[in-house]
Parts: sequence; C-alpha cells; structure tokens
Amino acid sequence: MATATSELRDEVADPTPVRALRRISVMAGPVDTGAQDGLLLRAARYVALAPLVYRVFAVPGALVGFLATTGGPGTAVVVAVAVCSLLLNLYGVRWMLRSAPFRPAAAVRLLTLDVVFTVAANLAVGLAVPPAAFEAAADVPGKHLLGAIALLTLAVGMPWGLALLAADVPLHGTMYFLSSGQWDFGIAVGRVGSMLGVLFTATGALILLGLGTRLALAYGIRNGMQAEQARQHRRIHDTVLQTLEAMSLPGAGPPEEQLAQLRRLARAQASELRRAIEADGMATNRPLGEKLASLATEMARDGLRAQVVIAELDAATLDEVRQIAIRDAVREAMRNTMKHSGTDHVVVRVEERDGGIAVITRDHGTGFSAENRPPGFGISESITARLAEVGGTATVESAPGNGTRVTLWVPC
Repeated sequence: MATATSELRDEVADPTPVRALRRISVMAGPVDTGAQDGLLLRAARYVALAPLVYRVFAVPGALVGFLATTGGPGTAVVVAVAVCSLLLNLYGVRWMLRSAPFRPAAAVRLLTLDVVFTVAANLAVGLAVPPAAFEAAADVPGKHLLGAIALLTLAVGMPWGLALLAADVPLHGTMYFLSSGQWDFGIAVGRVGSMLGVLFTATGALILLGLGTRLALAYGIRNGMQAEQARQHRRIHDTVLQTLEAMSLPGAGPPEEQLAQLRRLARAQASELRRAIEADGMATNRPLGEKLASLATEMARDGLRAQVVIAELDAATLDEVRQIAIRDAVREAMRNTMKHSGTDHVVVRVEERDGGIAVITRDHGTGFSAENRPPGFGISESITARLAEVGGTATVESAPGNGTRVTLWVPC
C-alpha cells in the first residue's frame, strides 16, 4: 500500500486544496495508463466502506428491534425500507470493491441516490406508522441516515455531512407530524446528538486518512530511493568493480598480450554497461534460458567455462523482474567462482522446485569455510539481497576442498 512512484500528480502529493472526492479519485485511479492497480486504492476505499458495512448490520438490527417490540400498522413499509437499504448498501460495497479505477461521476450518482432514498425512507415510515410505534420505526431509516452522514463526510467533506445533519431536524419533525399530526420540536432535534457524534468521528477518520496517506507516500518514496541506491551500488559492484578486479589479477604471457586482454575486458565492460543503460525501463522478453546462455558466453570471454543445463520450462513461468534478478545473481556466483575457487569450470542447472524456479551453480574448486568467511558485498548484496527483493532466497553451501554450491530460488 505504501509503494509510491516518482510521477505523483499534484492532486495527491501537493498541499494545494482539492475537493475530497477529486482527491480520492486521483488516489484510487491508476498512476500510469498501463497500470490497473491504483495508488493507495485500498486506503481510499476501505474508509468509505465503513459506513456502508455499518448500515448492512445496523439497519437489520433496528428492524428486528422494531418487530420485537412494536410491529402492527406500517410494518410492511418499515420492512420494505430495511430491505431496500440493505440492497443499496450491498450494491455500494460491491461497487467499491469491484470498480476500478474510481469514477467520480458514478460516485456522485450513487451518493445522490443514497441521499434521496434516505429522505424518502424517513418520510415513508413517518407516514405509515402510528405515534405509538414511531420511535422504534424511525430508528430503521435513522440508522441509514447515520451512515449517510458519515458517507457524505468521508466522500465530499464535512460541510456536506453537516448540511445533511441540519436537514434532519425538519425531516425528523416532519416524520412525527405525518405520524401524529402534531409538531414537536423536542422530537425534531432528538437525533442531533448521535448524528454529531457520527459527524465528528467521520471527520476524524478523514483527517487520519490524510495523515496516513502522507506518511505512506513519504515511507514509499524513501524506500524507493533506498532500493534505487542499492540497485546502483550492485550495478557498480557487478560491472565496473568486477572488471577492475579482473584487470588487477596477475596475468601470464608477454606484456603486449596482457595489454590486448585488458583492452578486450574494457570494451566488453563498456558494451555491457551500455546495454544495461539502454535496457532500463524496457523488458527484453527473452526466456531465462537465453539470458543464462548469454551469461555463459560473457563469462567465457573472461576464462570461465560454464555448462548450462536447463529443464523444460514454460516461457511465461517467470516475469522479467525475477528473471533479471536470477541472471544477475548467477553472474555474481560465477564471478566468485572465477576469482576464488581456483577452477575454470562451473555447472549451472535450472529446474522447477517448490512452486518456483531454482538455479544451482556448482563448482569443484577450493571451497571455503562459512564460519571464517568475512561478510562481503558479493554474497550479501549481489546475491541474497537481490533475490529477497523479488521474494526469492539464496543458499550457499561450501567447505574447504569440496567446492561451492549456490542455490537460488524465486517463486513463479
């Protein structure tokens, strides 16, 4: 919920006053045209779901209380009002959960229908029931009215909720007049206290939603910046730093040959960086097998022979983000083999396992002791952290003289 992009529109990110319904619309709508999941969609909709869900339970409860204590004339009208209220609220819940993106025009129509029904339901009950049953019967549309005040406050702001609350004084007085033929000011203002409580509660929820939205956006932006920084650090480590380390290794042969090899490494690294920069933001849509085969070719230029064994996999098994994470983690494991194992051969095996894809790299080099190995950027960041970002895991098994096995796993 707290994930944010760098392309927030002013209606969400800027403190410029914007109508509440417009702000919720922007929050719930997609950030870019290709995305269907809206920004903070659940927060915007869940807060508006509260009064709808309240009425789903409160209105039938008030109806049961009316039938148990009073009943009699007007019962059919009260039952019809309760049933219509229940259906309207269930439709509202379904609309809030199913419609995406949030559509202001449809929301305005539903809110208008809700207010019209609220007024009509109260008048119908007042006209149908006798004075003796008025208090219990009026509680049924009254529960719907409480939810309407909360819904208007949350959707379009406190002034609208306050306006509906003020309108209830003549409305409730008219209900009693239709029932008894008399006007009673005490009865007319009898529901104001409970409705003020609902109004203030909804206003508080709206304030908390705004504060929570700002906090979530700030948290998401900070996490995004940290993730981007970590990604750039890994890129530098996996490309430039690795090449510089390879250049610093002692070589065999005449100086001219070593100089030519350094030039080849530099050209290969420049090409790799250029491809990485051009590929940012664009999916290559190549299968994982092709990515690993290209990686094996890349490692062969540096003197590491890689045997790649791939099981038959569905081309759509992994998305592009997880494929790139696997490829880059395998690259780091192979470079560790090249630098530390004392062997120039590694086996890479790809298979389906535990509802995901596992890639195992195995060499028969010198190995190392896990207890004595100082924590380094290569395994903790370029392998473990990279896979953790996409929901995967990495396991490194090694012992002196027994080589090293690195098992990478990501869910499908």
